Amino acid sequence: MLLVAAAMALGSQAYANMQEQPTDHSGPGELASIQGKELSVRINADGSYSIVRSGIPDPVLRSGVEADVDGRLMQSSAYPQHKTARSDFHDEFGSGTQLTVTHTSLAGAPDLVCTFKLYHDQAWGEIEVKVVNTTSQTISVQAIRTLHAAGGPVINLNGPASADRILSDSYSEDRPQLAIRDLADGPHGVHRAVQSQLIFNRDSGQSLFLGALTSDRLLTIFHLKEQPAGGDTKILSYEAVATGTTEIMKGESLRQSPASEQVSLSLPVHSGDSLSSERLMFSVGSDYHAQLEHYGRAAGLLHKARVNTPTPIGWWSWTAYYFGLNQGAAVTTAQWLSENLKPSGYIYYQIDEGYQYARGEYTTPDVNLFPRGLEYIGGEVRRNGLIFGLWTAPYEVSDRASVYQNHKDWLLHNAAGELIHIGYVTDHNDPLYVLDTTNPGAQNYLKQTYSTLHDWGVRFIKMDFMDDTAVEGAYYRPNTTALEAQRIGLEVIRSAVGEDTVLDKDGSPMLNPVGIVDAGRISQDTGHTFDASRDAASGIAARYYMNRNFFVADPDAFTVSSQTVDDHSWHGGRHPLTHDEAKVSIALAAVSGGMFELGDDLPTLGSSPERLALVKNTDLINMARLGHSSLPVDLMTYEQADKQPSVFLLKEDKRQSILTIFNWTEEERTRSIDFKALGLKEPGAYQITEVFDDKPCCDASAEKMNLVEPPHSVRMYKLIDKAVAAAAPAFEVHAAASAKAGETIDFSAEGTSTEEPVLTYHWDFGDGVTLDGMKVQHTYTKSGAYSVQVTAMGIDAVASSKTVAVSVSGTIPTRFVPANKKRPSEQ
Repeated sequence: MLLVAAAMALGSQAYANMQEQPTDHSGPGELASIQGKELSVRINADGSYSIVRSGIPDPVLRSGVEADVDGRLMQSSAYPQHKTARSDFHDEFGSGTQLTVTHTSLAGAPDLVCTFKLYHDQAWGEIEVKVVNTTSQTISVQAIRTLHAAGGPVINLNGPASADRILSDSYSEDRPQLAIRDLADGPHGVHRAVQSQLIFNRDSGQSLFLGALTSDRLLTIFHLKEQPAGGDTKILSYEAVATGTTEIMKGESLRQSPASEQVSLSLPVHSGDSLSSERLMFSVGSDYHAQLEHYGRAAGLLHKARVNTPTPIGWWSWTAYYFGLNQGAAVTTAQWLSENLKPSGYIYYQIDEGYQYARGEYTTPDVNLFPRGLEYIGGEVRRNGLIFGLWTAPYEVSDRASVYQNHKDWLLHNAAGELIHIGYVTDHNDPLYVLDTTNPGAQNYLKQTYSTLHDWGVRFIKMDFMDDTAVEGAYYRPNTTALEAQRIGLEVIRSAVGEDTVLDKDGSPMLNPVGIVDAGRISQDTGHTFDASRDAASGIAARYYMNRNFFVADPDAFTVSSQTVDDHSWHGGRHPLTHDEAKVSIALAAVSGGMFELGDDLPTLGSSPERLALVKNTDLINMARLGHSSLPVDLMTYEQADKQPSVFLLKEDKRQSILTIFNWTEEERTRSIDFKALGLKEPGAYQITEVFDDKPCCDASAEKMNLVEPPHSVRMYKLIDKAVAAAAPAFEVHAAASAKAGETIDFSAEGTSTEEPVLTYHWDFGDGVTLDGMKVQHTYTKSGAYSVQVTAMGIDAVASSKTVAVSVSGTIPTRFVPANKKRPSEQ
């Protein structure tokens, strides 16, 4: 994989201090080379580089680097000198060898400095390209290409290019819909990806992965161009370009905007300074799952991802009511959820769009729908023992909002001072504009808005349409990029709500919010149709590695009732879901290993005991609690008849696994599942039951399980290894040994074995109070010696307990002391 260190101003002194060390030539026509664990990088005499993997006879990729500077194309091959230097390095991922190539001595042009890293103990490497301004004038940089390959065999995976299958990540979770395509099926002859791209050859089993590890300033976009060649398809060119968001946004929120509002990014670089591309990871191998997972772990480590939030399980309003939820229905739903599903673990209650007066005014309710306001609703939600959540679109401002009416200077504009328009809420209702998060007034608005929501008791906040608002423009802080502005706003929001609020990124570039948000959408909207589930499934499968690496995955809500919403025929459904289609919806959420969010009108759901039973299914809820994504076994190897990945495997612990098989097609599918190919024992070694019906199955031969699936259906099987005994989970408890009466004490527990994971914790504090959760707080009201019992439940339904002693001393003060009184602002 490729890594590109994104640092804006390297500085002339740092550049001057780079020591050029002689490097050994690896062969004729090569200037230098370095060797890593599995890969090597060679610098060719013309300044291009080659990526080589053992076992593949020729280079996998041969490429130059480029930059667009002052509207001119600077190519590494055009430079008369290519100086090389090699050194050892150690960073957050380990140690290895670094090779720096300086393309220099082109009259009147900046230098292009390309740095490669290969690790001793990692199967991937990284590349970084800097434009170093060695001229005496300020230059402007529009784009940096860490990769540009054309002519000849552009990519060599030891098999015909026509056998390549491409996984192109999209700009956000649903812009555009993620689809895995064969090489010949690129839209208009181009496979465009944002952030990462995986190219898998079905004949050789080899794959090339490229993934941006940073988005500090620039968006990394890939263009893989293909062309039919007789009966085959060949690759014409391939590039990875670090640039602004405008190329993407012209097809999204700026598609109806005039050219003057479609601002192309151009960043000044003063003499002696530099501008870097984003860090890009590269890898070549025969295990594409491992390549994706290495990328996920590396990105999470680099950005200090927030991945320890217990899986949110609950209900949301959007697909139940869309814009129509009102105060009475909201209260009824909270009561129903608490009485009927809270005992099963559904404790989150999230109101989606429609409650607010306008986009950009989230603390002002629509009094026609919520006459007593959202603070009242929050109180009702909490009284029912639920966690209150709200939807927002933090950077969108409609023309009805107070910010637009009174503070247009807080909105993003172009260089001529004209506001940038990004479309409408629906149809041509409510024009939308972009909040300039670098403006102090706008930052104060964000702080006040989200602090107020927190004061209302909101502890889960969905943040939507951050993809549409990530546009380039003339920000209040000069030379700020769209991605920088997005992250600046997110930092303000995180500061306002503190650490006890779950932030869920909805519409947004995937990588940019990592380290600030707790959860993140990984595919497009779902709804009350089978088509909605099928269309979301490829994104959920392709981004499985993001769960608990980038954030807790949000697969969008599942729906299982017979509800239809005529006003929203796209996903509202003209016909009720069949029972099989309802199973598909909830199974898809379960295999994500992420948020488990129900999107039905609950009283309607309650009228069907058969469908309500799906929501209460213990095996599915445990999959969510465990928080591990099911492996999309056939992510890149799915059969042509399936058209998309269909087989998922979750190894929950050393004893139990869940095998999930979808039929996304319109035809009956006959399958023979090879257990050995899945890394399992023969079928006879397992007790196999159906998750939905809890009955034995199946037609199994010595090594395979055979089944027939009707169209629009799913089969889920629980596999219990007969040779492994059920085991209690292992865990440890953290708590203070002593405290004072009236003092709040923090308690936490965590599992210590991946072989026996913990699903739930129950605390008995010895004073008549009990709580559930991995992290809890408790206050004792009088002195004494207390025994706190913690009970952990695992996958195998076997509990284990620990007891910790807490000594409490003193009494709670009862005197009136005016000097001790403080206002909230004085804390």
